[in-house]
Amino acid sequence: VQLQASGGGLVQSGGSLRLSCAASGFTLDQFTIGWFRQAPGKARDYVGVIMWNGGYVYYDDSVKGRFTISRDNSENTVYLQMNSLKPEDTAVYSCAVKGGPFSRNAADYKYWGQGTEVTVSS
Repeated sequence: VQLQASGGGLVQSGGSLRLSCAASGFTLDQFTIGWFRQAPGKARDYVGVIMWNGGYVYYDDSVKGRFTISRDNSENTVYLQMNSLKPEDTAVYSCAVKGGPFSRNAADYKYWGQGTEVTVSS
């Protein structure tokens, strides 16, 4: 089981980025995929989740309306489209996988991809 997050970079405030989380060794649509982020010196925070069953998507209030999680089953990839980015969105973003129900608790996720760094300048 491997996850590979990519797409990070430097963007100005108000800009957009799309992160990808490519999976190998398993089929993404059979698992719950979470996006998390960790800013320097801070704890890891929940961003959002796309569920295995029907693709239901949930977001943290801090990103609701600005971020969109989607899944391309043919590519076995989950995306995090980030619009209207703010300096406080600066963090290392990681994707992770778990079986079963929704959770915003990072400890419930079994496999993690390496993070991709997002920097939003003011």
